[in-house]
Amino acid sequence: MLKKYGKLLVLFLICLQVIVSVRALGHDDDDHHEGDWSAGSVVRKDERKSVVSTEYGEISAVEISDGVRGGGRYHLQFITLEPDALFLPVLLHADMVFYVHSGGGRLSWVDEDEMRRVNLQRGDVYRMQHGTVFFVQSNLEPERQKLRIYAIFTNSIDDLHEPNMRVYSSIRDLILGFDNKVLQEAFMVSEDVIEELTRGAMPLAIGHAPPRKERTLWELEAQFMKAILGSRGYSMFDTNNKKYKAQVFNILKADPDFENCNGRSLMVTKKQLPALRGSKIGIFMVNLTRGSMMGPHWNPMASEISIVMQGQGMVRVVCSSTMNESGCRNMSFRVGEGDVFVVPRFHPMAQMAFNNESFVFMGFSTTTKKNHPQFLAGKASVLRTLGQQVVAASFGVANMTISHLLDSQGESIILDCISCAEEEERMMEEEIEKEKEEAREREEEEARKREEEKKREDEEEEARRREEEEAKREEEEKRRKEEEEARKRAEEEARREEEEARKREEEQRRQEQEEEEEARKREEEEEEKRRREEKETRKRKEEEQRREKEEETRKREEVEARRKEEEAARREEDEARKREGEEARRQAEEDARRREQEEARRKVEQEEERRRREAAEREEEEAKRQEQEREEMEKRREKDTRERERQVEEAKRQEQEEEEGGGEGA
Repeated sequence: MLKKYGKLLVLFLICLQVIVSVRALGHDDDDHHEGDWSAGSVVRKDERKSVVSTEYGEISAVEISDGVRGGGRYHLQFITLEPDALFLPVLLHADMVFYVHSGGGRLSWVDEDEMRRVNLQRGDVYRMQHGTVFFVQSNLEPERQKLRIYAIFTNSIDDLHEPNMRVYSSIRDLILGFDNKVLQEAFMVSEDVIEELTRGAMPLAIGHAPPRKERTLWELEAQFMKAILGSRGYSMFDTNNKKYKAQVFNILKADPDFENCNGRSLMVTKKQLPALRGSKIGIFMVNLTRGSMMGPHWNPMASEISIVMQGQGMVRVVCSSTMNESGCRNMSFRVGEGDVFVVPRFHPMAQMAFNNESFVFMGFSTTTKKNHPQFLAGKASVLRTLGQQVVAASFGVANMTISHLLDSQGESIILDCISCAEEEERMMEEEIEKEKEEAREREEEEARKREEEKKREDEEEEARRREEEEAKREEEEKRRKEEEEARKRAEEEARREEEEARKREEEQRRQEQEEEEEARKREEEEEEKRRREEKETRKRKEEEQRREKEEETRKREEVEARRKEEEAARREEDEARKREGEEARRQAEEDARRREQEEARRKVEQEEERRRREAAEREEEEAKRQEQEREEMEKRREKDTRERERQVEEAKRQEQEEEEGGGEGA
C-alpha cells in the first residue's frame, strides 16, 4: 500500500498541513499575479444563460470550467416544465445524464421498433445515449408542481467536457429538410398530410401538451424518426443485453452509502443503474445537517460538478504545493440554492453547512476509472495506513503529536463542525477586505508615486525652461556678434572676390587656349589610334576567316577520308562474302562513289564560292562604313575648327573693344 500510494499520499499530507494551519485558511495574497488560476469555479443561479423561455416552461444553460489551467469546460442544462407542458421531440447529439429535481411527468423515446415510455418522479436518475429521439411531458398535478430536470451533456463515454456542437436538434427541423416527395413516400400518406406538416407554424421547444387521444403532428414526426431508425435505433439502455429493461433508479429512495447524525451521502454508479454502463459517469448526492462538514478529502480519478439543491454552504478547495508553484491558489466560496460549482480531481476539498440550515447538493462525477475518495481526517483517514512514524517524519513533529491528530476524531467522512462554515466565511470576507485594503493601498501608493513623478517632472520642466531662456539670451548675444563679424567678413570677402574674379578671368582665358590646343592634339592622337585599331581589327577578321576556311576544309577532308575508309571496309566485307558475281556490283558502286565524290567536290566548290562572295560583300560593306565614318569625322573636325576660329575671333574682338574703351576713358 505504501509503495502504491506513497507519492500521492505524501503530496496530500502537505495539503493536510495546509488545512490544519491557520495561515493556510486564507488566500495567498503574495501569489496573486496575472495568470493565476484557482482550484475550482462557481456559476451563480442568476448567471445561467437562457436558451428557451415560453409560458409553458424554460431552458437555461451553464458552461463552467473546472478552474484548472489547461482543463476543460462542462455543459449543463436546467429544464423547467409547467404542469401539462410538452418538451418537443429532439435528436440527441451527445450523451445526456439527468436528475429529476421536482415534479413528475413521462419520458418517451424511440427504442428498437417501438415507442417506449417511463414515468418520471422526483429523485429519478436517467441516462440517454447520443442518437436517441425523445420528448418529455409534465403531469397535470393538483398541486401544480413544475417538472425540473438537471442534465449534463457529454462528448463521449469517456469525456464529460463540453460538446463541440449543439447538444440536440429539433425533429421538425430534421424532417422538413426533405422535399415533399421523400416525406410522402416515407410516411406512405397523401400529399395533403405532408402539406399540412409543412404549413404548420414553427413551434418553440416547449409548448402546451396536446390531448392524449388526438393524433398530433409531433406524433407523426416521432413515427417518422422511428421509421428512419428502425431496429437499429439507439436506446438509453444496453440493447445488446436484453435482460436490461427500463430500470429506474430513484436516488431519494435508495439507501445511502454513508450516514450518521451529521448527514448522509450516496453515489450512483452502473451497479445501481445499468443505464450508466459504458458511460463512465456517476451521480452523487450529499445531505449535510446544520453545523456539519464533509471531511477534507480528494478524488484521485474523478472531477465533481455539483448543483446546490437546498440551503447554503461554504466550499474550501486546496492546491498542493506543486500546483502553487504553477499559479494555482486555494479558494473558498459560498454557494446557495441553484449555484453550480466544480472541483477538479487531485484537489482536496471540504463542504461545510452553516449552523442555521442544512446543506444539500447533488452532481455528476467523471468516474473514468474506479474512484475511491481519500479522506484525510477521522476513522477513514488515509493517513492511518502510513503509520505514525512516516506521518510524523512528513510533518517534522513527534509521534505523540500525530497520535493525537489521528486518534482524536471518532467520526469519519461526515463530521461535526459547529460554526466551521461561519468561520470560513468570516475568514473569506476578511481576506476579501484585506485584498481590497491592499488594493486601496496599492492605488494610493501608485497615486503618491504619480504625484511625486508629476512634481519632479514639473521641477525638471521649470529648470529646463530657465536653461532654455538663458541659452536663448546667450544665443541672441552670440548671434549679434556673429552678424557684425559676418558683415565685416562679407565686405572683405567682396573685395577679395572682385580681385579674384579679375584674376580668374585672365586665368580662364589662358586655360581655354591651352585646353583648345590640348583638345586638338588629343583628337589627332585619338584619330590615329582609331585608324590603327581599325587596321588591326580588319587584319584579325581576315586571319579568323582564313583559319575558319582552313578548319572547314580540314573537316571536309577528314569526313571524306572517313567516308572512304568506311566504304572500302564495306567493299572488302562484301567481296569476302560474295566472292563471285560481285565484280559488276563493285564497278557500279565505284561509279556511284566517283559520282558522289564529284558531287561532293562540286558542292564544296559551290560553298567556297558562296563564302568568297559573302566575304567580298562584307569587306565592301566594311569599307563603305569606314569611308562614311571618315567623312563624318572630317565634318566634325571642320566644324570644331570653325568653332575654334570663331571663338578666337570673338576673343580678339572683345580685347579690341576693351582697348578702345580704355583709350576713350583716358
